[in-house]
Amino acid sequence: MVKISYVSAAGETNVVDAEPGDSVMSAALRNGVSGIIGECGGNNSCATCHVWVREEFRDAVGTPGDIEADLIDMGVSEPRDCSRLGCQIVLEEKLDGLVVDLPPTQP
Repeated sequence: MVKISYVSAAGETNVVDAEPGDSVMSAALRNGVSGIIGECGGNNSCATCHVWVREEFRDAVGTPGDIEADLIDMGVSEPRDCSRLGCQIVLEEKLDGLVVDLPPTQP
């Protein structure tokens, strides 16, 4: 199992266990994490699963691909260097303990 902490804009933390191969978005939706919408179902086309990856995990998570980067640039209200779409972060053992911050609103 891979443990993920989702931190809301209000500072509340929701910790969930997910299977390797799940995405940050799918784990959030399956566990009722508020703040992740996942409107497109993980198809990298809507940006409603925008998260900010904490600094200590940025290298392990990696950088967004071209389509994801375009969606972040055009579709989110508060893009940051650490912005990723949760549907594009595939969980693996090296991400155990991952912490992501949720923006106050999704597109």
